[in-house]
Amino acid sequence: MLTETMEKLVMHHASSADDFSGWLMYHSVGVYPGHREAMTRALGEFAASWCAPDDSRWDAALAARGALLTDWAALIGVQPAHVFGAQNVTDTFARYLDGLADETLRGRTVLIAADCFPSLHFLLSGLAARRGFTLRTVAVRQDEAYVRDEDFIEAWTADVALALVTWVSSLTSKRANLAAMCDQARRRGSLAALDVTQGIGILPFDLNATPFDFVCGSTLKWLCGAPGTGLGYIAPHALTQGAAPAVRGWFSQEDPFNWNIDAFAYAPDARRFDTGTPSVLPFVASQPGMTWMRSQPRGSVREHNLALSHQLIAMLDQKGYRLLSPRNDDERGGSIMAEAPAHLNAAQLVVQLKHAGVFVDSRSRTLRFSPGVCTTSAGLERLAQCLPR
Repeated sequence: MLTETMEKLVMHHASSADDFSGWLMYHSVGVYPGHREAMTRALGEFAASWCAPDDSRWDAALAARGALLTDWAALIGVQPAHVFGAQNVTDTFARYLDGLADETLRGRTVLIAADCFPSLHFLLSGLAARRGFTLRTVAVRQDEAYVRDEDFIEAWTADVALALVTWVSSLTSKRANLAAMCDQARRRGSLAALDVTQGIGILPFDLNATPFDFVCGSTLKWLCGAPGTGLGYIAPHALTQGAAPAVRGWFSQEDPFNWNIDAFAYAPDARRFDTGTPSVLPFVASQPGMTWMRSQPRGSVREHNLALSHQLIAMLDQKGYRLLSPRNDDERGGSIMAEAPAHLNAAQLVVQLKHAGVFVDSRSRTLRFSPGVCTTSAGLERLAQCLPR
């Protein structure tokens, strides 16, 4: 049932369809000023090209896809030859695993944290028996909210063939120490994979400083893109060692237009992780967000995010909510997560806040707040007025 304060806010924001001042959903879907217009324009230009009465549509489509992959490479500090596209983060990671030789994993251990993106854990747990490895999941300590770095490193023993590091947890915004993880990978001689999805676009990142063997991400969330665009990186040494994905197609070749069925050869670069006819539309729809985010002054988006995050933490403390995210800015991504009190229905609260123009979501009793470029202090004030003690 809506409070009197919330009813007034609902009436005030009923006609504010383009008001994103209370958008706290950057952990799920990112928005930026002029987003709708830019995406509409990009898709309209694609439609005009694709429907033109000539034979250049595929040239334009593949160039658009390639442009986003080039931007992704620049964003993480690598060469375009070492990145590839897929449908989503899980698909991207699956292609990497598919390219690993059986002897790399068989009889050994794959390491993952319990607060990872669940979809990647589902993938690994399903593959463990088939590929012959043991999946070791590092647990969250009792009465704590996230896996500690020291616990993950302690579990990273000599039998670990591959460790999947989650840069920023989607449930707590806890940020892993990437330098420490890379050091442990070197000590153990393990492969190290990294999921950057919840951190890329809001936190600085450079693979030259923290060299992982594989990276996966998405244009969703802080990069303000569209669904259907998974992004991957494969280290050069993995290519020279002959990564050979079993799922392959005509676009896995150096020349996709080789039609000789007896003369297949993998592309020498990351294109070998492509398969059949590639998806294009999500890449077209995601390009405006990538372009806008990369054009912002260095550090400005994070500075805005931190100011609002501090305001959020103070509000949650004042209202008595248990903070699940680290308080130290250097240990946290761009989100603030809190536990809803036992007397509140978190899912119902999410719906009530939406009516007041404040957009958050929940996972069980965890409330997730992620302020981004469109979020304002006024939006947080609405949240403060509506959020029960």
